[in-house]
Amino acid sequence: MIKLATLTFNPFGENTYILFDETKRCAIVDAGCSSDKERQTLVSFIEKNGLTPVVALNTHGHVDHICGVEFVKKRWGIPFALHRNDKPILETAHCYADMGFDIGTIPAVDIDLADTAEIPVGNSTLHIIQTPGHSPGHIVIHAPEAELLLTGDLLFKESIGRTDLPGGSYPALMDSIIEKVIPLGSDTRIFPGHGPQSTIAHEVMFNPFIVEALRGDVNYKACETYEN
Repeated sequence: MIKLATLTFNPFGENTYILFDETKRCAIVDAGCSSDKERQTLVSFIEKNGLTPVVALNTHGHVDHICGVEFVKKRWGIPFALHRNDKPILETAHCYADMGFDIGTIPAVDIDLADTAEIPVGNSTLHIIQTPGHSPGHIVIHAPEAELLLTGDLLFKESIGRTDLPGGSYPALMDSIIEKVIPLGSDTRIFPGHGPQSTIAHEVMFNPFIVEALRGDVNYKACETYEN
């Protein structure tokens, strides 16, 4: 059974997740450690718990979610998995150096999540679901046995991800939530890229963006989207 740990890093308060099972193999999701102190915090957690990282897995390519990936790749010699549609975003990471991100080398992508439906971690399997909207290559990570979903910046507790950045699309984001996330079941726990966890049941009841879409108050499919 998959277990999850959360470490919050960098100036944007980004949630980095470690997913592991009884084999002690783990996936590091959205490695956002941006300083030596934060990188040591990650290493200490991995070593203290006797974990063996097998993949650096990202929901998307924005700078606050990838600033620790190159460190993770080198430290443990593991591949980096990202959807190819987010590679152009990944390659702009140096543009955010003045916001406190010491990027160094842009990590090379080893696994294209556009062509990958599952990522094995020990005896467990992580399911990759394509959910564009916040970015064109955004994905979410589902562990159905544990009823947990890592939503990146697609869906937050009582809010949604921004869609005004290059490649963003409000209609696509809402379609991803309504058509792909909500059907995963009301008991599914969601763990977003920022902020506290929630459940799908809570979001269906209290997330204003979802409530208005489900009631038909807003025809999100007809809304204008960001143009690059």
